[in-house]
Amino acid sequence: MPISDDIQQVLIESDVLQKRVAELGAQISQDYADKDPVLVGVLSGVVVFMADLLRHITIPMSLDFMAISQYQSGSHSGSVRITKDLDHSITDRHVLFVEDIIDTGLSLHYLLRTLQTRQPASIKVCVLFDRPYRRLINIPLAYQGFELPDTYVVGYGLDSKGYYRNLPFVGILKPAPQEF
Repeated sequence: MPISDDIQQVLIESDVLQKRVAELGAQISQDYADKDPVLVGVLSGVVVFMADLLRHITIPMSLDFMAISQYQSGSHSGSVRITKDLDHSITDRHVLFVEDIIDTGLSLHYLLRTLQTRQPASIKVCVLFDRPYRRLINIPLAYQGFELPDTYVVGYGLDSKGYYRNLPFVGILKPAPQEF
């Protein structure tokens, strides 16, 4: 059975996603012309968005990744632990932090503070999916794709228990069958 059969409703179609990613790539290319930026993402949810975004950036740039410990579902106060750090120095570099989704802002705030101590020339944030009504810490966003409704969604990098990241659209899962 295809995983798309598990979707109750498609919220953002693939062509709409791709159009917006292309627009973001064009804007980043314009804004960072002659700046040699480094794009930084947190594994693994950002991989789908980052790969597509890179194909739309037309200027020289480099790429690096971090990984953080997973916080417990529903927890807003868990500690963030970096499990994979950057491979290259960002000192005096223009950093564009690329995120798939931002909710509370707690993890991103921690990561941005950590990166700021490494003395980059600048740090800005590009997020594809935003949930500003869940924000506990204000994070300035330089680039934003879509605002998501207050519902659990999957697809285009967003997962449920590690699955559905590979869907080319964003949708709502069907309710799980009740077990008796």
